[in-house]
Amino acid sequence: MYSTGLREARNARGWSQRRLVAGIEEYARHRGLEIASTPSLLVYVSEWENGRRALSDSYAAILRAVLGVTDGELVGDAPGPVPLDSDGYVQLLEQIDSARSIGREMVGTLLAQTELLRTMDRQAGAASLVDQMGSHLAALQDVLTFAVLPDARRPVAIALAGAATLAAWQALDVGAADRAWRHYELAKTAARDADEIAYLAHAMAEQAYVLVEAGRHDLAVSLVREARRASSSRVSSRLAAWLNAVEGELCALAGLPEDCRRALDRALAELPPDSDDRDPEMVSIFLNRSHLDRWRGNTMALLGDDEAVGDLYEVLRTMDPTFVRARAGVFCHLAQAHLVREEADDARSCLLAARRLAGRTGSVRHRRRVERLMRMV
Repeated sequence: MYSTGLREARNARGWSQRRLVAGIEEYARHRGLEIASTPSLLVYVSEWENGRRALSDSYAAILRAVLGVTDGELVGDAPGPVPLDSDGYVQLLEQIDSARSIGREMVGTLLAQTELLRTMDRQAGAASLVDQMGSHLAALQDVLTFAVLPDARRPVAIALAGAATLAAWQALDVGAADRAWRHYELAKTAARDADEIAYLAHAMAEQAYVLVEAGRHDLAVSLVREARRASSSRVSSRLAAWLNAVEGELCALAGLPEDCRRALDRALAELPPDSDDRDPEMVSIFLNRSHLDRWRGNTMALLGDDEAVGDLYEVLRTMDPTFVRARAGVFCHLAQAHLVREEADDARSCLLAARRLAGRTGSVRHRRRVERLMRMV
C-alpha cells in the first residue's frame, strides 16, 4: 500500500524526516526488529511520503506505533492529527456550534427525509436507495457526534434511531445481513442515547428477523421477548400490539404453535380500536386491523391453518396498493398456505405473482423465499 497520510502525521508532531527515522530505529531496537540502515530509512521515508515506494506491512506496523496513528490515517483514508501550526480547535468548535444551532425545524427536515426514503422504499424497494440512505445516516451521525448537551442530542438521536432502523430493514431486504445487523446496533445505541425505549424495542424486534434469516429461530424469539419485556407498559398500545405480532410470527417459525396463538391474541387485545395505521410518536410502525389480519393470516399459514387462505385473499383485496413489497410477502404466505393444503397449481400462481413483485422492488429476501417455495411445488 502507499501512504498518503505519513507526511501529515509527521508534520502534526513537528518532526523532520530524520527525527522520524530516529523514532523507527529506537522502536526497532527495543523490540529486536531488523530494519534497514539509517541512510536507507531516510530514502524510504522520502519515497513513502512521495508515493514512490509502497509501504510494507512490517514498516506500516512500526510507523503506526511510532506516530500513534491508525492504519486509515497512515494511508490517508481517515483524518489524522492536526499539525502543530494549525488551530484544530477552531474547526472543532465550529462543528460543535453548528450542532447546537440544529433546532427543531432542522430535526424536522431530517425526519421528513427519513419519511421520504421510507415511502420510496415501500413502493420501489431498497436496492436503489443504498447511497441515499448511507448519506442520510452519515449526516445524522455527524450532527450527533458534535451535539454536546442532552437537549441538543436527544432529538437528533431519536431521528438517527429511526433512520438506522429503516436502513437496517432495507439492508436485510437486499440480502446484506452484516450491514443490517450493524445498522440495528447503531439504532439501539442512538435509542439508548435518547432514552427512548420505544425506538430501542422496535430496533430489537426487527433485528430478530436477521437471526431468522440466519436460521436461529430460538434466539430470534428470545430477542423479541426481551424487547417486549423491557418496554412493558412504557410504549403505545399500537407498538405493544406490533411487538406481540412479531413474537407470534417468530414463534410460528420456531415451531411453537401455542406460544404463537397466545402472542397473536395479545396483539389483537392491545391494538387500538381506531382505523389509524400509525402512531404519531412512532411513525415507523404501520399497524391497523387490516395489517394485523394480514399478519395473522401469514402466521396461521405458517402453522398450516386452512382458514388462513381466505383471510389472506381478503387482505390482498383491501390492502394499500402502494405497499408493493408487502404484497409480494402476502403472495408468498398464500403460496405456503396452498402448499399445506396440497394445492400446487394455486401455490405456483401465487409464487409467480410474488416473484414479479419482488423483481419490481429488488427484494432479495422475498426472491429467496419464492425460490425456496418453488422447489416444493
